[in-house]
Amino acid sequence: MSVTVFYKDEVIARGSPEEFAGALRDLEPLSRSSDLLAFDDETGRQVDLDLTGAPPPPRPRGRPSLGVEAREVTLLPRHWEWLAKQPGGASVSLRKLVEAALRAGRSERECLDAACRFLTVMAGDRPGYEAATRALYAGYRPAFEAVAKLWPEAIRDHALALAWPSEAG
Repeated sequence: MSVTVFYKDEVIARGSPEEFAGALRDLEPLSRSSDLLAFDDETGRQVDLDLTGAPPPPRPRGRPSLGVEAREVTLLPRHWEWLAKQPGGASVSLRKLVEAALRAGRSERECLDAACRFLTVMAGDRPGYEAATRALYAGYRPAFEAVAKLWPEAIRDHALALAWPSEAG
């Protein structure tokens, strides 16, 4: 997972939490916990970082060590029939379908939702937030940028990268 970490309104770390957790542990004590916030670069959701330095618990042996998880899937009979005819059966076919969707990347709506989640936390009480959100979901980047000019550059740039990743740069 790739994350972006903000200290107040500035980006102080970006990448895998394992790469920078040690540096974050060395920060001075925070006056407010909301001064240090981390966001998933894919979903825009706020995430908690483990800065304790404790090693993760060992994983159990077998398929769970690969992260395989059994859950119930409800499909129509024709869907089960189709899956049964596929090489490898239902599980292999479903994994292939999911992997293909993941490789295709996030949809436009997923990108906008990620930006909105991030903005709700970082800009929800800033001037122009509502207008920026309307421009975001209208897909009108110039109007979004015009309103977001009032915000700190790091917040504006991260929101733009989440909303329009193909145009980031």
